[in-house]
Amino acid sequence: MRDDFWGAIKKQQGFTLVEMSIVLVIIGLILGAVSIGKDLQRDAEYDKIKQKFVDQWVQAYNTFYQRTGVVLGDSQLQPRIMVNGAKYTAADPISGGNMTAVTAPDAICQTAPGPDMTRGSSGTDPSLHNLMDQLGIRMPPGRAEGSEDRYVYLDSNGNPQEVQICFQWNNPGNPEGSGNVMVLTGLTPDLARSLDQSVDGKPDAREGLFRQQDVANGTPGGPGVEWDADNTQAYSSTGPGANQDEDQIKTVVAIYKMNQ
Repeated sequence: MRDDFWGAIKKQQGFTLVEMSIVLVIIGLILGAVSIGKDLQRDAEYDKIKQKFVDQWVQAYNTFYQRTGVVLGDSQLQPRIMVNGAKYTAADPISGGNMTAVTAPDAICQTAPGPDMTRGSSGTDPSLHNLMDQLGIRMPPGRAEGSEDRYVYLDSNGNPQEVQICFQWNNPGNPEGSGNVMVLTGLTPDLARSLDQSVDGKPDAREGLFRQQDVANGTPGGPGVEWDADNTQAYSSTGPGANQDEDQIKTVVAIYKMNQ
């Protein structure tokens, strides 16, 4: 009886310090792996947005030019080499005129322009979807049929965000660069930096093909500037530090210069 009693006591003894230390180390490794896994998953999603959405829209734009000889919405009979150039009805400024001072045509979007774009579009402007369909150009799948111009993803707080693209022509001297560009709205700051890094080799908001809307080009040869928002800002906030875990993260607008 006595041997059974002390045997039961011994069986009820807890873990040793060494065993507890091993367990804590294992738990720490698991938590660290989960945290790293989330970052890797987000990076993979950003790569997917670049390859499956942004790059494919650039390819669709270039395919339109190759098949028609003009850019989106331009006139094949009297081309101006401007996105939506067929809608430009002002006196011809190209022959000895000052292109810096002209009123640029509206943007071309699939439906309504994206949020926070400095230039919009009207109901009389051509639809991006219709222009592509007329030539049988395959568009990226986007969010769904009829929403090929949009892509939904999760921000770092786990809230849904939506990238939307439009195309427009910028005057010479425009703060974010001149020429025909793709406008991307709904980018979280870290997604914008990731795309900028992929396109230009470094995240610079005012240099290269990929830059932030309304950020001036600056002094030639001078250093660039950072994107003016970060993931500590909530969607409607203006300064850092206001973002809570449950908030939707602030978004920025980017400009991607086209080759044509």
